[in-house]
Amino acid sequence: MSALARALSAAASCGVHALLASRGVFALCAACALCSALAGCAIVDHEQRRWIFMPTKSTWGPAVAAAQGMADVWVEHTSAHPGHEGEAVRLHGLWLPQADADAPVLLFLHGVRWDVRASAPRMRQLHALGFSVLGIDYRGFGRSTDVLPSETLAAEDARAAWDWLALTQPQARRFVFGHSLGGAIAVRLAHDVGDEAGLIVEGGFTSAIDVLRSTRWGWLPVEWLMTQHFDAGSRIAGVGSPVLVVHAADDSMIAPQLGRALYERALPPKRFVLVEGAVHENTGQVGQAQYRQALHELFGVRPACSLPADCATP
Repeated sequence: MSALARALSAAASCGVHALLASRGVFALCAACALCSALAGCAIVDHEQRRWIFMPTKSTWGPAVAAAQGMADVWVEHTSAHPGHEGEAVRLHGLWLPQADADAPVLLFLHGVRWDVRASAPRMRQLHALGFSVLGIDYRGFGRSTDVLPSETLAAEDARAAWDWLALTQPQARRFVFGHSLGGAIAVRLAHDVGDEAGLIVEGGFTSAIDVLRSTRWGWLPVEWLMTQHFDAGSRIAGVGSPVLVVHAADDSMIAPQLGRALYERALPPKRFVLVEGAVHENTGQVGQAQYRQALHELFGVRPACSLPADCATP
């Protein structure tokens, strides 16, 4: 594989990274790829995974306070993934239950870079809307098993967390939620399991290559070099439960038209919510009233009645 081919492959993964994190790093990633002259497809795959997920053991500082009071849980499973067969996996999660044991439960699948604590504010917003919430870290993030994540490893971890919820919360309706890159993982999980009560995707997209094509580097012929596809668009029609797709109107990381395209490929019943005045990071906060109405009308989910206003018709 030539140095140019290696650089284009790295550029492909950086294009996704750029949209998910910072558009400006694309050129830097491509330049580094040229200088590094990565050798071999295995290294190309490794670098794509590293650039797309950007896994860390740390969190986003302002979210730490929101994580306080949540229960630490551990999801353990044995990997059947090629190259990791038989390995013991330990996933760290945060659990935020409702007082009502029969409340619907939601598996929260986060996006790139930070550990699950960074998602605590979003988890609390969803808890306020009526869900018991489990958020997990994939392998490579936070306190979970230290293995570089990939699309298929994250899918295996999400399935393990789903099975944990089925075992520990058998009485409850279970929903899948994915934010950003986690949206593609959520679509894949809902497609595969078939026993979810609903799927919610916030700030999602149809595929990694479509994210790249939505940028000024979209003309690059790099699709054949990509190993991490996150092809939610081809899977969402296979989801058998109601689908809610939410997107920020001013999202500069994942273009709103990609969220809309994902929604268009889903089967009814479904709902698309465009949150005016919101960006990628604050969609749930700005659009809480829209969320509340959509959850009630599509899924029949309402906030716990701790206050009279909570039980009012949206």
